[in-house]
Amino acid sequence: MAKADYYDTLGVSRDASSAQIKKAYKKLAMKYHPDRNAGDKKSEEKFKELSEAYEVLSDSSKRQTYDQFGHEGMNSRFGQGGQGYSYSGQDFNDIFGDIFGDIFGGGSSRSRQRRGRDLEYQIEMSLEEAVAGKEIKMKIPTLVSCTDCNGTGAKDGTAFTTCPQCGGSGQVRMSQGFFSIQQTCPKCSGRGKIITEICSTCNGNGRYEKIKNLSVKIPPGVDTGDTVRLSGEGEAGGSGAAPVIYMSQLI
Repeated sequence: MAKADYYDTLGVSRDASSAQIKKAYKKLAMKYHPDRNAGDKKSEEKFKELSEAYEVLSDSSKRQTYDQFGHEGMNSRFGQGGQGYSYSGQDFNDIFGDIFGDIFGGGSSRSRQRRGRDLEYQIEMSLEEAVAGKEIKMKIPTLVSCTDCNGTGAKDGTAFTTCPQCGGSGQVRMSQGFFSIQQTCPKCSGRGKIITEICSTCNGNGRYEKIKNLSVKIPPGVDTGDTVRLSGEGEAGGSGAAPVIYMSQLI
């Protein structure tokens, strides 16, 4: 039986871009992935054909050879060509390692944002992991509310005094010529109250940095730019809704 054309296998035109080839492969690989079709030999065989086609068409040198000479050219240049290809969950990243890279690559993340704000982290995933889904465990530095003072910054049992500069409003008005602007009181940092004795645990900040252990489930089929939202896991801050962490994927 004649070997199927690689472009037909992936359902793309012969002038398809690398991005189009990758997108087509990912869509079909999700459908026929062995983990999603346990015991289905036809799906496993189809997945092998898709992966073999992608291995060739995603490599500019191999693709050029294939475009000029077809399957015979691949067999001549690379020995067995696609005939020797086999799939296993363990060797997938080895086959496509130059493209996909190691999972998370040590982890890349954006810098920590201001207190009480949402956090954003970017995760690098291989295409295989994006297709199948992945549960990851990670450690992130974040600001948490001080449990010793309940986030007030004051030593337990001590009293606050009204800020003499803003009169308890937390805001002061500054005049510059004909203009008058209102800004956060520099003496009490907008609290409206002055701490008489600071909490020794957080040094009066009401928060301290802690390494938080997270377990994040990345669902199957994520694409570059997709976001997983973790409610209540962001940095401790002021009043209002609990901050969140946004995990975006880079495939």
